[in-house]
Amino acid sequence: MSHSSTNAQPAPAAPADGVPPAPDAHARAVQEMFGHVAGRYDLMNRLMTFGQDVRWRRFVIRQAALRPGERLLDLATGTGDLALDACDATAGLDVVGADFTVEMMRVGRRRAGADRLTWLAADALALPFGDACFDAVIQGYLLRNVSDIPGALAEQYRVLRPGGRVVVLETSPATPAPLQPFVRAHLRYGIPLLSRLASGNPQAYGYLLASTANFRTPSELGALLTAAGFEQVGWRSFMLGTQAVHWGRKPRP
Repeated sequence: MSHSSTNAQPAPAAPADGVPPAPDAHARAVQEMFGHVAGRYDLMNRLMTFGQDVRWRRFVIRQAALRPGERLLDLATGTGDLALDACDATAGLDVVGADFTVEMMRVGRRRAGADRLTWLAADALALPFGDACFDAVIQGYLLRNVSDIPGALAEQYRVLRPGGRVVVLETSPATPAPLQPFVRAHLRYGIPLLSRLASGNPQAYGYLLASTANFRTPSELGALLTAAGFEQVGWRSFMLGTQAVHWGRKPRP
């Protein structure tokens, strides 16, 4: 990790109507998939989670402990859900919403209050920002879609100022529990049915289900955050263990 630059402004980046280059076939496939579901993505999130994703986003914002005047990066901002929640919760923030899929941000820029954000097209594995220029980095469902989780976390560590906070909302493989059969049935039958009815693209949500089942457990992701250099790492699980919010802090010198 490089810590030499203290540039407080972002390096030149693609505007929200530009398209960052996809570095590999996996990245191109993910970019194309999210582009296809952009118009219905928020609706599907509400339906798949029974509206609980709103509560999880609020928890992310609380864990970020934002203060007026701070600079926030929302990675994989999509349509701006988390970033706009942060603006609502704390006045006077300088918020950058960055995403690899331009179509998602185009939908977000039509939302009320979207002009409170700076929208940038960016690759999470090569962030177009100088070192130590954000007070907090938040993200929803980014890491399961990148080909190099340690690389993505290293980039987030790099752009955070000492003492800066990272908060991660991610899916989690369901753990054995009395209600696990109901969770499995919802994942196997309920979500594909909802995707056919609401999005018209069940293949995309098939990928999302597979990426959930194959993703890291909360303890494994916590270990990756620690390995990336973050301290005070912790997490909390939601929705019968199928979602988790992780947090950590970049050490001060």
